[in-house]
Amino acid sequence: MKNTTALLIIDAQTGIIEGPPAGPVYNKENLLGTLKEVLKNARNQDIPVIYVQDTDVGGEESLQFQVHPEIAPLAEELTFHKKATDSFHGTGLNKALQNLGIQHLVIMGCKTEYCIDTACRRATTLGFDVTLVRGGHSTTDNTVLKAGQIVAHHNEHLHGLSNLENFIMVRDSSDDLFEHKHSAYK
Repeated sequence: MKNTTALLIIDAQTGIIEGPPAGPVYNKENLLGTLKEVLKNARNQDIPVIYVQDTDVGGEESLQFQVHPEIAPLAEELTFHKKATDSFHGTGLNKALQNLGIQHLVIMGCKTEYCIDTACRRATTLGFDVTLVRGGHSTTDNTVLKAGQIVAHHNEHLHGLSNLENFIMVRDSSDDLFEHKHSAYK
């Protein structure tokens, strides 16, 4: 049976996770541990791994722009550069996922309230079911909320969010994240 799940790692760049300019993110060590664990499981199960990098995070040759070295992409893994909060806008991401026959995205990365939220919601309107990894996304404090509150809010409010026929599930990294469980609820 063809695998229809992919792991999408968004903006897990050194300049966001570690800073500067944006980091360090909330619960950085736990985030990196979760990212490494899920990435290792994906690679062991031959799940396609796709990275998205935000071009606003330093110049493309800078250390800040690079994917964090603890989760760096392998040569054969796809990487897309984006200019917008939406990982699908102006990139070849949607086309690549269609070409791979992907129906289910497991999403992790930074920053929760911007690029992670947008990717989760947009993916459902493009016809993908989404699993957001609890502990696999993070952000920084803002002037209104602490980062931990932002992460908790998004875990609560994105879980079960549906658009048309597709929806988002928030699941723990200890779950079999690459099992496409959404059809059991449709």
